[in-house]
Amino acid sequence: MRKQWLSSVLPVVAVATFAATAALAQSVDTSRIEAAGQNDWLTYHGSYKSHHYSPLAQINTSNVGNLGVAWMHIPGRSTRGLQSMPLVADGVLYYSGSYSRVFALNGASGEVIWSFFPELDEALISRQTHSPYNRGVALGEGKVFVGTMDGRVFGLDAKTGKVLWETRLIDSQKLTVGFTGAPLYAKGSVIIGAQGGEWPGRGPIFALDAATGKKKWEFLTVAGTEEAMKTWGNESWRTGGGGGWMPGTYDSETNTILWGTANPAPLYDWSGPDYKTQGARPGDNLYTSSVIGLDIDTGKLKFYHQELPHDAWDFDSSVGEFVMLERDGQKYVVHPNKGGFVFVYDRNLKVKNVWRLVENINFVKDIDPKTGALIGRRDFPVGKVTEPPLCPFIGGGISWNAGSYSPKTGLYYKIGQEWCMTLDIQKTTPVTTPQVQLNIGADFKMVPPPGGEIYGHLDARDPITGAKKWEVRYPEPPLGSVLSTAGNLVFVPDSRGVLHAYDAETGAELWKHNNGTGHQGGIVSYSVGGKQYIAVTAGFGGMLADEYAPNFGGVYKSMPRDDGALVVFSLK
Repeated sequence: MRKQWLSSVLPVVAVATFAATAALAQSVDTSRIEAAGQNDWLTYHGSYKSHHYSPLAQINTSNVGNLGVAWMHIPGRSTRGLQSMPLVADGVLYYSGSYSRVFALNGASGEVIWSFFPELDEALISRQTHSPYNRGVALGEGKVFVGTMDGRVFGLDAKTGKVLWETRLIDSQKLTVGFTGAPLYAKGSVIIGAQGGEWPGRGPIFALDAATGKKKWEFLTVAGTEEAMKTWGNESWRTGGGGGWMPGTYDSETNTILWGTANPAPLYDWSGPDYKTQGARPGDNLYTSSVIGLDIDTGKLKFYHQELPHDAWDFDSSVGEFVMLERDGQKYVVHPNKGGFVFVYDRNLKVKNVWRLVENINFVKDIDPKTGALIGRRDFPVGKVTEPPLCPFIGGGISWNAGSYSPKTGLYYKIGQEWCMTLDIQKTTPVTTPQVQLNIGADFKMVPPPGGEIYGHLDARDPITGAKKWEVRYPEPPLGSVLSTAGNLVFVPDSRGVLHAYDAETGAELWKHNNGTGHQGGIVSYSVGGKQYIAVTAGFGGMLADEYAPNFGGVYKSMPRDDGALVVFSLK
């Protein structure tokens, strides 16, 4: 691997500031992440509560119009754009770019402290569809943790970027998949899930010792227990897909890791309504398209809920949000599913409610809000599916990009996607030698909803009941994450490249700025030296973004490709 040490380019004041804060970065641990101090952004969703909310209020509804660019960083070689979530500890901003490159920057000036470029097998990357983007890093115990597309996890020194340990978890030359999602640090462990439910493997989730990189445990999301194995007919568990490609969260009260799992393979089964006994993978296919609770110390399954038994639509549960709330003495967990529904659980993943974020849904008629049972499934035999088209599109009514919950307003801000698709279901045979190959099982095409147009929307909703307070519509679905702040603001980076700021109470637009390329990554807020900043990744590309130019034309035809930047704002 290659690491660049660039502190010599920093002015004396910047070096001094970094030296003073680097020691403090050692104290990033479970208790500090739980406390979610206002100056930092220490884990993917800001804290283990997954609120994706900043308690900073220096930038607020009265002065957001004075927001301007403070600094930018160009990571280079941003193949398929930038999709990562920046993290900030003690004035240092850490983020990843394509090819699992990691950067440590002065959070006030943007000057590079160090960078890390792992050596990767370009031939392997060319065989993958889910790469070379990377969606983020984790911080803990003075280290920065990052996964790579070739099945490794690195522990880097947070001060220097030096490799402290390197662990190979997946034989990616054989299994093709690796890691594109961010790890989660909690209680001395680094947890990370494999990418790619449509690759015929068994979807492992791993825990590593944060100090040494030694593997602690591994949980298979496909037939990981005797109970689960019985739900895969004809030994289809051997090529079942699965995985958990986005980071979940940690509940210290129950010592539990909460994680969402990916779809089974093939994506589109040809069983029709006889999915229990027929098709490529007869049965419910546990624990794919599920939310699971694992003991953080042992990796043993404690509880689960399968949101979509025998998922035949690629509406998996790997969305990483597990929004922890308390209301009227009850503790809730709110989890969005790609199908366009939002599930509300207790802390043991027992269903308390299910509500619909998206209007155009017809893969089921509904989901029982008391039990979570699917009502009126729509399963397909071999052949074309055109009338009515399947809704939502494969990109989901909800995608992996994060929503935000504001404790100040009590509202949950979430992007919904209104689009559909035609399908041509095909029988496939899993290919596992010499290297594992994609197993999709259909050709598909994006189309508008019946009688309507494709669009996206930001909703402000009650997270428990789903009651809507306001909505903002977009001509194309935004693919970036959402941020709310104590300044009564909601920030949305849209697909056309515009970053919007809205009044969190009313949805009125208060400010916008065009970053010049589409957004499909993270946005955070932090403070350095008493000054608040908003940091957003910009750079379009990837499987879903690739659909925009042919389907929407306009700005997407001329939008830069394989490019990206981290753009940071502050008050002028």
